[in-house]
Amino acid sequence: MRPTRTLFLAVTASLALGQGVRDVPAVGDEGPSRPEIRKLGTLDLDMVEATPVVFKDRLYRFEYVRKDYKSNASGDSYFRFIDVKTGAATPAFAHGRDLGCAYAEGESMWAFGVDNWDGTKIIAFRSTDLKTWEEHPALELPGWGLFNTSVCKAGDRYIMAIEVGKPPEVVGVPFTSRFAESRDLKTWKLLPEDRVFSKERYSACPSIRFLDGWFYMTYLEARPGPKYETYIVRSRDLIRWDSSPFNPVLAASEQDKAIANPKLTIEQRAKIAAAVDRNNSDVDFCEFQGRTVIYYSWGNQQGTEFLAEAEYAGPLASFLRGFFP
Repeated sequence: MRPTRTLFLAVTASLALGQGVRDVPAVGDEGPSRPEIRKLGTLDLDMVEATPVVFKDRLYRFEYVRKDYKSNASGDSYFRFIDVKTGAATPAFAHGRDLGCAYAEGESMWAFGVDNWDGTKIIAFRSTDLKTWEEHPALELPGWGLFNTSVCKAGDRYIMAIEVGKPPEVVGVPFTSRFAESRDLKTWKLLPEDRVFSKERYSACPSIRFLDGWFYMTYLEARPGPKYETYIVRSRDLIRWDSSPFNPVLAASEQDKAIANPKLTIEQRAKIAAAVDRNNSDVDFCEFQGRTVIYYSWGNQQGTEFLAEAEYAGPLASFLRGFFP
């Protein structure tokens, strides 16, 4: 979610799926049902981008902590991990970096972030203990405006989805996802410009996975209202995309305001109860102990935002496949 994004009217002028994207035929009344997602409620305030990730058999929540986060006294943004079972936070790292994501590979944890908000560089961070971090320049795109990223493994390569806000000749209607590939997670190469989703309309906050030869990607769709909902698409080549007949994956509802964190104060709970909710964005997910853990943000898409948790009671593969019967 971006408090500074004011492009909604330009985006919603056309709600067609656009070139390179096609609807999957609707499922009849007696056809398969959509994967059932159970919203568990709000975890935190003023926290948006978070990635659930399993590392050495433990579930962690990677968090991008913004400058104005309530307990951030550092004066700058940073990244950290939360051990979900204990609630303990790892030491902060990547000070001054923005809009991160995480990816675990064997004995290494990787994090990726941009050099600053609307930046031109992506930086890779690697650790084996979540305490000390190596830093590597991953990709530089002069003149571009880079935001959220997401990484998956696809065969013998890694693919990164990159949310881009400018220049206009690259993104069309902001925001748009472009893609890069790597063999080692350190250095990345931008893929050709036909690997894109989508230049025709607002499509932000990508999270990408690879399964059965398909790339599955959730993203934020702007709708009339205004309201902001998470959709899912899939592609074999990152060029032609199918949209799920069960979209949206997540949309604003009263369940967003349930309390999932017993440590929230009376004042925080009052703010949650009174908040305008027109957004379910920044979705990310992983499998842990047979279920799919989902984090997302809700709020008014204008700066009042909350981090919430949901789950699908089954493995990630079933969750992804279930949206494309």
